[in-house]
Amino acid sequence: MSSTSSPLAARKGRRVIALIGLLAIAVAAIAGCGSGAETEAAEPQTRVIETAGGPVTVPAAAERIVVLSGGLAGYLYALEAPVVATDTRVLGVTNFDGGFPPAWSAKAIAQGTTELPAGEQLNIEAVAAADPDLIIGGGQGVTSVQAEELHDQLAAIAPTVLIPKTVTSWKEQLRLVAEAAGRSDRVQAMMTTYDDRVAQVRSAIAVPEGPTVYLLSVGSDKPFLIPPAAALPEMLGELGFAADDVLSKAGNPPLFGSGDSFEVSPELLSTVADAPVAFVVPVSGRALAELAQDPLYARLPAIARGKAFELPATSYRPDYDGVMATLDVIEKSFG
Repeated sequence: MSSTSSPLAARKGRRVIALIGLLAIAVAAIAGCGSGAETEAAEPQTRVIETAGGPVTVPAAAERIVVLSGGLAGYLYALEAPVVATDTRVLGVTNFDGGFPPAWSAKAIAQGTTELPAGEQLNIEAVAAADPDLIIGGGQGVTSVQAEELHDQLAAIAPTVLIPKTVTSWKEQLRLVAEAAGRSDRVQAMMTTYDDRVAQVRSAIAVPEGPTVYLLSVGSDKPFLIPPAAALPEMLGELGFAADDVLSKAGNPPLFGSGDSFEVSPELLSTVADAPVAFVVPVSGRALAELAQDPLYARLPAIARGKAFELPATSYRPDYDGVMATLDVIEKSFG
């Protein structure tokens, strides 16, 4: 009896073991699926970034960004970030009349971005009505001052990141804006595109000999110059234009605003701006052709010898689109 039943018992035992094994695999698979779901659900919804004002907790991926400065909005559109509302003022391009700047108007309209009211004070009610999950402001100009004054009220609406007005480099502004918006992974490709374009333009142009002076044409008609460390001279320095040391010639005067311009007296202009090459940037003042008719400017060496060139207002405090457009102008003018 035992000799005939032993093989049968053995087969039954093996089937039981096999079933137990299959059951264990199924349980493990279910557990694995559950673990993945838990991991996905546990992905962080926020990030903490360091700002000049201290750490700020921002969304991991912001979906409704309000931008308080038109000078910063272009970066967000270039980064393909969702902008629900923005200030529209860009120095020398748009003002209190409203309307999106041409450089990013199509992108703003495509996104359905609304305009924030432009005024002497920041319209906090309009910011709140946009229902943002992130607010980005600061930068250069009056909008930076407005945002600083109302920072606490803004932070009560949504996480608020203010770019320091001391940051005048477009590259650093891009980095900080991208970090706030959760788009830092896009910056390297943008910088590679820029570097490639710089190399292309540099090889295609003939840079005039001698140092270069940068004249800022403003509405007051007072003579203003752009110092060598400002964004525009630094950018054109990458192409081979050597900025003249106008600060030393002017006796190291105080810098205006965020440090990217200074005023000189009419009596000193011909001494300070005596470089053989000049760029004129009208932001709210006279164009180069008009300045050339003014005896004060007409005697400057660069203008007198036909070595003065006009650049668009967007080249003065450029965002990413601004620097790319300026490179196009330089290639066309000196190629």
